[in-house]
Amino acid sequence: MQNEVQTRGLFIDGREVPASRADLLDVINPATGDILARIAHASDDDVDRAVRSAAAAFESEEWSGMSNRTRAKLINKLADVFEANLEEIYHLETLNNGRPVNETRAQVSRLPDFLRYNAGLAIARRDDVIPVDGNYLNYTIRTPIGVVGNSTPFNHPLMILIKSLAPTLASGCTTVVKPSEYTPLTTLRLAQLFVEAGLPPGVFNVVTGLGPSTGKALSEHPMLAKWVLTGGTEAGRITGALAGRNFAHQTLELGGKTPVLVFDDFDVDQAVNYAAFGAFIGAGQTCICGSRQIVHERVYDEFVEKLAAKAKGIRIGNPIDPSVQLGPVVSARQQQRVLNYVRIGLEEDGARLVAGGRVPSDPSLAGGYFVEPTVFADVTAKMRIFQEEVFGPFVSVTKFSSEAEGIALANDCDFGLAGAIRTNNIVRAHRVAAKLKCGIVWINDHHRLDPASPWGGVKDSGIGRECGTESFDQHFETKSVMVRLDDAPFDWYRNTASQPRLN
Repeated sequence: MQNEVQTRGLFIDGREVPASRADLLDVINPATGDILARIAHASDDDVDRAVRSAAAAFESEEWSGMSNRTRAKLINKLADVFEANLEEIYHLETLNNGRPVNETRAQVSRLPDFLRYNAGLAIARRDDVIPVDGNYLNYTIRTPIGVVGNSTPFNHPLMILIKSLAPTLASGCTTVVKPSEYTPLTTLRLAQLFVEAGLPPGVFNVVTGLGPSTGKALSEHPMLAKWVLTGGTEAGRITGALAGRNFAHQTLELGGKTPVLVFDDFDVDQAVNYAAFGAFIGAGQTCICGSRQIVHERVYDEFVEKLAAKAKGIRIGNPIDPSVQLGPVVSARQQQRVLNYVRIGLEEDGARLVAGGRVPSDPSLAGGYFVEPTVFADVTAKMRIFQEEVFGPFVSVTKFSSEAEGIALANDCDFGLAGAIRTNNIVRAHRVAAKLKCGIVWINDHHRLDPASPWGGVKDSGIGRECGTESFDQHFETKSVMVRLDDAPFDWYRNTASQPRLN
């Protein structure tokens, strides 16, 4: 007998509530195709209700009147609660987005530290006293901006949520989150845990639904002070324009096509190991996926051969199994997108397929959305698979001969989120890092982040930064206060000619 599928509502004003519309959305286990849950599809009125709850909480004495130290203590408590429930969260996140449980554990276990780091910033922050000309005292007052709307993606549901949620809460702002309709379950659970731990109702609200309806309604809501989106570049253009009508602050972390420059002085086996890690972690569904391996001609053939062998040896299966190294992509739609790019690589671009490119033949995986780790060689900059984001376990390899050519190839793309360099020449490493047109560079590593390190891109990869003091500071308005310290009488219109300055 099949277990009854749970129905989840919206999380507004500290509790789970039904949506105003009756239609529900299925949440699918991507490894099996089974329905995990059904979620509410929030209407414009539901979104308005959530935003108004967040606005009321922002103005409430319970939240706005809380001292920085008291708020920091609360956020540290939330980190402790998060940590105490990690086993449950690992399991739910893996079921919902299909990442192997070992990947999920390694990623999600770090997230409480993002809360603790921002709790520290809440205590440490200072306003400024600014030296100015004349007998004046000038100081600044920073005030939280208000309600933050946040649309999170399916690939790293909790990590990307926490990168925004931590500074939002630490700064004294409130939020309404719309998680991806594919992966809402851990976000709903975290909201419940945080309110149970003492977060005031309305500070953290969750509305579930589709991007073109629920997400649109949230992004264009006139009461938002800030709009945060992690997603595709086109979604960023659309929602960014909507939020811009209301002059909301924005942080948009969008698409990527990460170039990895492999020089001939670097160990090829290590370069291949990093390439596989960068390209296939999360089934390649990461905005910083190392999808463009740009390899020096002296080691190109060896690199291609070894990367193909590495890809063919990766264990594919149900992500709940700790021995599995590659899980499914998130949906049938995403699976078809990756397979379409395999066709493009072969038929339109004429590249050489050296590994993968198919659905696994194992019949036990037939119900899920699996794609073999895919490697294309002999790829040029004019090919679509070099330029366009695939968002799957898919990597291309391109040859270069000189440092200048390698840099030009790396920068020959509309995206600019991250880049990576493999070399033992430290002078070259710094020189090349300075010339890459992106927001993040890894030298002899990949996909590393830290709560203190700013994260974000340039060009079509978005605007603004997450993490670090940069993200925390973007949650405040700065007010300048100018105090005249001179008791001498002032009357501009009595003796205008003798006044030394107008402003």
